[in-house]
Amino acid sequence: MVSGVFIAVTLNVSTSLSDRGDRVKEQLDTDFAIINDPNAIPLQGSYYLFYLKNIGGKTLATTNQTFQVFLDGEIIPVAQYYFGGSSLPKEGTATLYVDTTIAAGDHTLRIVGPQATEDTFMFTR
Repeated sequence: MVSGVFIAVTLNVSTSLSDRGDRVKEQLDTDFAIINDPNAIPLQGSYYLFYLKNIGGKTLATTNQTFQVFLDGEIIPVAQYYFGGSSLPKEGTATLYVDTTIAAGDHTLRIVGPQATEDTFMFTR
């Protein structure tokens, strides 16, 4: 009886560690970075352009449902940003178009993506 309990506990611990390892791998495969020049944010019409590079191991879907955008701690409504493309391949770049007013001065852009990965970018306008 004791050996049966020991085997069950060992199996549960092994499964738990395996699940955790899978979650860590998923997070490592899901990573990106904002790669703009912090002193020169491009403007196209009313849209500010920010560039994201996929530094993870898999393609990322680039939609308003998979990414959330914050400027100076305030969430940008989904109607005010979009990506130039529906996916971001491994080692590829994507353009994020943000339609908002940005006053002169220092700002912080925070983008939260899949698996709660995020990058924060400080820039001056």
